Amino acid sequence: MRAPTSSVAAEATRVVGAARTMRVRSASAPAPGRPANEDLVFRFGPLAGVLDGASVPEGFDTGCVHDTAWYVRHLAARLGLAEAIRPTATLMSNLAAAILAVRSDHGDECDLEHPGTPSSTVCLLRDGGDHVDYLVLCDSPLVLDAGGRVSVVTDDRLDAATAELRAMVAAVPATSADRSARVRQAADAQRARMNRTHGYWVAAANPDAAFHAVTGTLPLRGPGAVRRAALLSDGVSVLAEQFGLLDWAELLEVATAEGPGALIDRVRAAERDHPDRLRRHKAADDASVVLCEFDAAAP
Repeated sequence: MRAPTSSVAAEATRVVGAARTMRVRSASAPAPGRPANEDLVFRFGPLAGVLDGASVPEGFDTGCVHDTAWYVRHLAARLGLAEAIRPTATLMSNLAAAILAVRSDHGDECDLEHPGTPSSTVCLLRDGGDHVDYLVLCDSPLVLDAGGRVSVVTDDRLDAATAELRAMVAAVPATSADRSARVRQAADAQRARMNRTHGYWVAAANPDAAFHAVTGTLPLRGPGAVRRAALLSDGVSVLAEQFGLLDWAELLEVATAEGPGALIDRVRAAERDHPDRLRRHKAADDASVVLCEFDAAAP
């Protein structure tokens, strides 16, 4: 099993399926000034993925002796192992198995029922030879070029669940001594909605979360065939969703023509030049891209 990749750039690799060849390029980088990258990009045979670990605000308890980076590394490794053992299982099933396995990796020192237990978004794409399977859990979207049309697969439940919390924090002046307390209150309220009905779902300690993911299958042959796909952490999707500097088609074109690293460069420029457009409380975030391209195939 190939080790997960979390470096700034990864070389293209290939897997030949029954019908198409999938070429993969990737890039991942921590937020400026941060020593650790809590995102992770990986490739295990036909499976490519992006994980975006949830940052823990300073001073918050998690009930766990492990940090977020530990969780995303173990989740990626367990996903690769699940894929190797059960290559024909659904992505939801393999993700559930991976989450359950990471529960065992924690050991007895961690309180896995704690609302702050380490967690991560998940975005997966699997080459099935004549089709692709995808899975999106929480706010790491998938951009698809299929049948000559660019579309995006999103899971917007986190955004919907926390909209009022962002408004509460934004209403407090930046100079107010109450702001840090309001941020803490909002983070606590968000935690309470994690992996709950009418809240949002994310990979953490509950394997049932996998079965709430957004999933689908698309052809690699015929008029609706997938040509390209970009798996993004929200540290990159902000270019379209918040900064409004690129639409999804333009974002995919930059990744293809200039490489995934070029998208991260544009994110850093936007964070520097347009900080007023960000809805999140962080001025910068870890950023990751996996670009999958498929050779043309006969109908």
